Amino acid sequence: MKSSKPEYDVIIAGAGPAGSSAAIHLVTGGARVLLVEQKKFPRPKLCGEFISPECLNHFERLGVADQMLQAGGELITQTVFYSRSGRSVKVPSQWFDSKNVALGLSRAEMDHRLLERARSVGVEIKEDTQASGLLMEGKRVAGVQLKSATGAAEATAAVVIDATGRARSLAHRVPEQSGPQDNKAHHQRASLVAFKAHLENTRAEPHTCEIYSYPGGYGGLSQVENGLSNLCFIAASKDVRECESDPGTVMRKLVAKNSRAAQTLADARPHDQWLAVSLEGFGRNEPAPVDGLLTAGDSAAFIDPFTGSGMLMALEGGELAAHAILKHLPDLRAAQVYESMGRDYREQYHRRFGSRLRVCAMLRRAAFVPSLADLVIGFFGLSERLRHSFAQATRAKASQST
Repeated sequence: MKSSKPEYDVIIAGAGPAGSSAAIHLVTGGARVLLVEQKKFPRPKLCGEFISPECLNHFERLGVADQMLQAGGELITQTVFYSRSGRSVKVPSQWFDSKNVALGLSRAEMDHRLLERARSVGVEIKEDTQASGLLMEGKRVAGVQLKSATGAAEATAAVVIDATGRARSLAHRVPEQSGPQDNKAHHQRASLVAFKAHLENTRAEPHTCEIYSYPGGYGGLSQVENGLSNLCFIAASKDVRECESDPGTVMRKLVAKNSRAAQTLADARPHDQWLAVSLEGFGRNEPAPVDGLLTAGDSAAFIDPFTGSGMLMALEGGELAAHAILKHLPDLRAAQVYESMGRDYREQYHRRFGSRLRVCAMLRRAAFVPSLADLVIGFFGLSERLRHSFAQATRAKASQST
């Protein structure tokens, strides 16, 4: 008897850059896709809002490059890293892509444009809908449980992609006996808190992303649309508690210990509400935790924000997951396909992202210790060639580019 549940080739949970990227590539490749998003777009999102130059190539393939460039964001030609003492080192955007510059654009604008592009190419989209659980067929994921204001429902699919971010809302629900154990992310010893707000009246250098190191954390400031600057920073939870968990106080008492940040933020004031989230750590998880389930974006690996490659990894990861599925699309429901698909995706994922995650982890350790950050910035300042090599190490090798 045929099931009355809606049936798709792929169901994707999470409409951020990883989920929307995967959805667009899948539908244009011939798959039937349902994209489920818990929020209603456009919506604010805690993020550094730095779109690295390589992302423009992804936007071209996704058919949204013009829309992104017309959204009013700031063109960013360089990133400058500042130690607590004010020592600095510059990284030009053209080092990552000679044809494009970076872009400062709010997640509300970027994500909304990606979602509308997905809708226009034929992705079925359910906003204000939570993917609340998995449907299992033996040891294989066979669909999702849905929850919205109108009630509960179910939908089946040959493959499910968890693109729900650090929450890993679906991957966390995999029964332990169903497949490979999830590799836990590498946790920081002290828990962290991240804050973000759009600010008015900053003294940031035009067309520049500024990165600040200070005791127990780091932060970044870049201009976005409407003449505003986006400040996103990370601090140790114990320091946040000492500031009575007030973001403005944390900014003034902790971030401003960096001399450049103190100067840039002296007259700044929030344009909108602060967003905050607790962070347990960074690192990678299992990209194919069980047959029928892939993870993409922060669900697969949460990379250090100061590298400026989080959005790039999300777009790359979504495209990589889509290609792994499309490779097997003609036989997608054959039992033997799942093991092969999971293995292919896992191998491609580690090949694409493994090296840069290791390099970024090393750089993060330096960023959290101001005295060490000062030494590292001074060291990289001595050699442009060395600086260029390390910058490239936070990205994919040319031969791995899609």
